[in-house]
Amino acid sequence: MLPIIKKTLTNFLLFFFSSFLISEPKDISIVIHGGAGWFSSMTEEEIKGIESALNKAADLGYEIMLEGGTSLDAVEKAIIILENNPLFNAGKGSVYTSELKQEMDASIMDGSNLDAGAVASITSVKNPITLARYVMENTEHVMFSSIGAEKIAKEAGLETVSPSYFYSEEKLERAKKKIKADTKMGTVGVVAIDSFGNIAAGTSTGGMTNKKPGRIGDSPIIGAGTWAENGVCGVSGTGHGEYFIRLNVAKEICVLMKYQNLEVKKAAQIVIDRLAAMGADGGVIVLDNMGVPAMVFNTPAMARAYKNSTDYTFVKIYRD
Repeated sequence: MLPIIKKTLTNFLLFFFSSFLISEPKDISIVIHGGAGWFSSMTEEEIKGIESALNKAADLGYEIMLEGGTSLDAVEKAIIILENNPLFNAGKGSVYTSELKQEMDASIMDGSNLDAGAVASITSVKNPITLARYVMENTEHVMFSSIGAEKIAKEAGLETVSPSYFYSEEKLERAKKKIKADTKMGTVGVVAIDSFGNIAAGTSTGGMTNKKPGRIGDSPIIGAGTWAENGVCGVSGTGHGEYFIRLNVAKEICVLMKYQNLEVKKAAQIVIDRLAAMGADGGVIVLDNMGVPAMVFNTPAMARAYKNSTDYTFVKIYRD
């Protein structure tokens, strides 16, 4: 049997039997982040724009699942909204490298079977999260980078764009001035649990302003910036990627929940505290297997949103 056919059949059977064993639909939930940082220099218009985009992404992801769609569908489509918004550091809003180019990373993970897809250092794909999902569902591999990833996008017929699509005078000037710390815009991520009880997570980013070409952070690294595991939790992170990789942040939160039986907020706080002890900034969004969220960060702000089956919607940027 061809590997890709075998993989598709295996994933279908896992989804079918996991769905069959659930006697009635579960509650659905979605949690979103738009980056952790200071956000100190934002205008009122930018704040409203970020809040509006988060709310729109949460509503779309929720509606997809409410109509019977999967958590993977919800994660991808919600992230696309943020990738298409220049207020975030992902897709169209990606920051510039030290060579004044934009290199984007993304990953997505299916908690029902631990399948995952990721792309790194891509420059011409409009929506990196869609390419990450294509890698997961249509190749034998987990991660592709640079030219290889872009070749797959073209072969798949995914939308590609010229560098002018990503152009931003403000972000270009920040890179020219060698500004490394981003205070306004951030990585984006989504975690969702659908009515079948399946958890999915995804993360997308333009990386760090003025990063060296070829630098890859935690966002496309499964276990560091993204993790999803049915029956446990889903995680997406944002922050200083090198530390997220070293601590394997996303997986570590789920490990604490799985093997120490910690509740979601406690597990997330422990790992974020470890980041802080190392001198690193960042935050995470997490959903447990019942759709209970945690939105934990050690910076003054993290753009975040949450929506669940009670039709409750939470959108916030700064701390309480």
